[in-house]
Amino acid sequence: MVNVVGVRFKRTLKIYDFDANHLDLKKGDSVIVETEHGISLGKVVVPPHEKDEARIHKGLKKVLRKATEEDIRQAEEIRKKELRAKYFCSEKAKELGLAMKVVNVEYFFDGSKAVFYFTADKRVDFRKLVRLLASEFRTRIEMRQIGARDEAKLVGGIGACGRELCCAKFMPSFELVSIKMAKAQGLLLNPDEISGRCGRLMCCLAFEFPLYKEMGKKLPKMGKRIKTTQGEGRVVRLDILKNRFWVHLRSGETVEMTPENWMKG
Repeated sequence: MVNVVGVRFKRTLKIYDFDANHLDLKKGDSVIVETEHGISLGKVVVPPHEKDEARIHKGLKKVLRKATEEDIRQAEEIRKKELRAKYFCSEKAKELGLAMKVVNVEYFFDGSKAVFYFTADKRVDFRKLVRLLASEFRTRIEMRQIGARDEAKLVGGIGACGRELCCAKFMPSFELVSIKMAKAQGLLLNPDEISGRCGRLMCCLAFEFPLYKEMGKKLPKMGKRIKTTQGEGRVVRLDILKNRFWVHLRSGETVEMTPENWMKG
């Protein structure tokens, strides 16, 4: 058994395991850890607990120490450097005529590298830009192109529901979302209605799909001709959550029904 803690880093909701290294740690503590990319500052979100070695990936890194006040001040200075670097990169990209949008900048805690996240519709030749950035900030530069969903996750914002974006609030990774899920929920296939801030299909469609799929089994399909207790007709509307549907009868009347009115077979 190994004593591990779960640590989360800024701009990511994924939790990583680290060897607690016999330190007295609790949830909420800021810690300095060793990662594959160097020294980083993180926060303990899962307190120390025993874990079977067989369930731990090889090469488990250690928590080096609790973060000091100096470490916290350094993190604040890094944040200021990131904001300045983002502005500088955006201005230089414009001067060079590069069709790209700088979304965010992330400095390694030890200052050994800066990662610039950007979006672009086409391939961008940023070699000259990288030279300018390296000269200005005196560190290794990495340019990382991301998609629209990744941009929304990094930047955050408010969704159509009035709440913080799911991807920025609690999703460690993206769910697979399809038009099939919107159809199963009886939604109009209007891009403005089913798209999120990123312009892609809303992630919540995937959250709700299993419930709609299961409840939808009790109702006839949209557009299907069926026999009911009031006669034969065609299904013109579904309300899956309220377990009801509407049928346009041969008589010309449209009536609301429940599964009990449906004469199956």
